[in-house]
Amino acid sequence: MMKKLFLSLIKFYQQYISPMTPRTCRFYPTCSEYTREAIEVYGPLKGTWMGIKRISKCHPFHKSGFDPVPIKKEHKNKKHHS
Repeated sequence: MMKKLFLSLIKFYQQYISPMTPRTCRFYPTCSEYTREAIEVYGPLKGTWMGIKRISKCHPFHKSGFDPVPIKKEHKNKKHHS
């Protein structure tokens, strides 16, 4: 439920607020898209925290460019079947 709420808020922002503002995000994917993906992969709490950390880097004094959501590592003790 919390995940759906957070994703709905991001979708609202992307559809109605972002188009009315100048493009200022220094990253690809954008900070809102990064946060959406992080929530999808890591859940609402960790994903939102990752998004907040990403947004805090979105300023002229930090390098910009391609910065995707990290790939989620599989459980370390997972056994591989041959």
